[in-house]
Amino acid sequence: MGLVKIDDGLHEDIRRASTVMCRSINAQAEFWMKIGKLAEANPTLTFNDIVRAEIEAASARPPLTVVA
Repeated sequence: MGLVKIDDGLHEDIRRASTVMCRSINAQAEFWMKIGKLAEANPTLTFNDIVRAEIEAASARPPLTVVA
């Protein structure tokens, strides 16, 4: 894990979006980075296509097992 330096204006955008989306600032930034990375790797997909594919991929994963 490391630090990422971002512009103050972008940080403010992340802060506002994180409030609306009920995410932490870090979780919102991570979401945007992940979606951006996937969009660059898959330029023909829309945002909705990317999110749908991620939801389907998450559904295909085995559920977490809680160890007591």
